[in-house]
Amino acid sequence: MAKKKDEGREGTAVAKGLFIRCRYCGQKNSVKEGYQNNAANCGKCKLPLSDEPHKKYADLRKHDYIHPADSKALAALKAIPGIDTALKKLLAVTGESAIRVTFMASAVKVTPKQCPDLFAKLQIACTTLGVDMPDLFIQQNPMVNAFTGGVEHPIIVLHSSLIERLSDEERLAVIAHEVGHIHAEHVLYLTAARLMEALANISVARLVPGSEIIKFIVSAGISSALLAWARRAELSCDRAAMLVVQDPHVVGRTMMKLAGGTMTGRIDYELFLEQAREFQKNYDENKLDKFWADIINAGLSHPFPIWRVSEILKWVDSGEYQKVMDNN
Repeated sequence: MAKKKDEGREGTAVAKGLFIRCRYCGQKNSVKEGYQNNAANCGKCKLPLSDEPHKKYADLRKHDYIHPADSKALAALKAIPGIDTALKKLLAVTGESAIRVTFMASAVKVTPKQCPDLFAKLQIACTTLGVDMPDLFIQQNPMVNAFTGGVEHPIIVLHSSLIERLSDEERLAVIAHEVGHIHAEHVLYLTAARLMEALANISVARLVPGSEIIKFIVSAGISSALLAWARRAELSCDRAAMLVVQDPHVVGRTMMKLAGGTMTGRIDYELFLEQAREFQKNYDENKLDKFWADIINAGLSHPFPIWRVSEILKWVDSGEYQKVMDNN
């Protein structure tokens, strides 16, 4: 009886036009009379409901959005003789399967029944960019981070401390960023880069099978070039996130939370954007600022959050983002 009663209510709501289909995942949601855009969230993906369109790309190419710094660093990396062979050997001896075993044993796998809203967000990112669904895991970790690993069968891992402080739209941005690594075909080099970071301590490297390969990678200059490229690859994937969420301020607020942590409730977003533009201006015009920014950032796995915001703003303001939207 209860089921029939609920169905009757839904039918009445539909008859009166009090429903809206989620522009992201396609779920049909009944809404209250007087509903306005973004005043309620989808019951499936938990993203704000709106009658505005959400673009899906029929044939998006990675070169449509790859950041110039990514392209330049990747060209320098590929110019190193024997790099692909060395990296494939590295991953063969360390074992791509070790990555999957690690997270199957220590993290929570996201499925249509386990954290279904995150699974729906993964589906949205993949269908928007045109990527096969990877496995998604949540790992208990105090470090605010997310990453993509594996080559033949990539996986995405979200740290619990990251997703706990983000809104649903910001979680979509993070997932879309990671899916961007797959779409941009970063996974071989990116997995090797993260492995080299983990093996930065030579005493650890000695314990790993294939240590001779690791020594070759370091001595040939592959390691430093790989890590330099990996930082710049993040800028391309911020663009991929932007192509999915289709709102620069979702990406901007995500970066604000990466920069400000738990203090973001007291941070003015507009002033944060001003800071990003000021940083970019100083970087472009002041050689000393540029020198120190490059030197300090060279020791990090990701570009500064402020830098990433300024790059997204510049991409949108230049009209290049809209050009990708219009041409795909």
